Amino acid sequence: MTRSIRPDAVLVQAVIAGALSFAHLHDLAAAAGQTGWKAWAYPVSVDLLLVAAWRRLRADGPSRLAWCWFLIALVASLGANVATAGFLDLAHPPAWLRFGVAGWPALAFLGGTLLAHAHAPDRATDTTPAPASAALDVEREPALEPETAVQPAEEPPALPAADPAPAPAMPVPAALVTHARKIAAEHMARTGAPIDTDTLRSRLGVPASMADAIAAQLT
Repeated sequence: MTRSIRPDAVLVQAVIAGALSFAHLHDLAAAAGQTGWKAWAYPVSVDLLLVAAWRRLRADGPSRLAWCWFLIALVASLGANVATAGFLDLAHPPAWLRFGVAGWPALAFLGGTLLAHAHAPDRATDTTPAPASAALDVEREPALEPETAVQPAEEPPALPAADPAPAPAMPVPAALVTHARKIAAEHMARTGAPIDTDTLRSRLGVPASMADAIAAQLT
């Protein structure tokens, strides 16, 4: 089935704003002495650095590195828009403008490299202590009562084999349980059925024993 293409006002506005910003950056670079393909490469570099920093913020959450390069690219884009509005004489650009335009490639290369190779925080590792309820569950395990019956001295009967004590409940970080609840709610909304242990284990990437412990807390 083919979907009808409907114009999106937000998308149209974004395209117009991006085209204007792109043209302003090109004009500023050309005025600072960058001619030919180099003048067109400057707006591409600024916009790519801005998008890369924004994607890093969306993917890994707020960080000083991503915010720093996002603001640098944003200032470069806004500065070009303001400078080309008549605040600077582009026919005779000042020395500091030529210096900034000439130094931008090295600055953008450094920012792109740091954004691409910086280690993302490991969300699977959580040092949150186990909740008090898990510790109480371990303490509430029934203890084996000692044998108190008096047996004959001459021939004591054989004692029945004691059942192994149940394994203590595995402590699960509270943040991992909260994340599992969200996954279970999404699964219920999508399929209409509760999530099973195997699906929960594969979504969380945890061992089977921990998945069983998490599933027990979700019920």
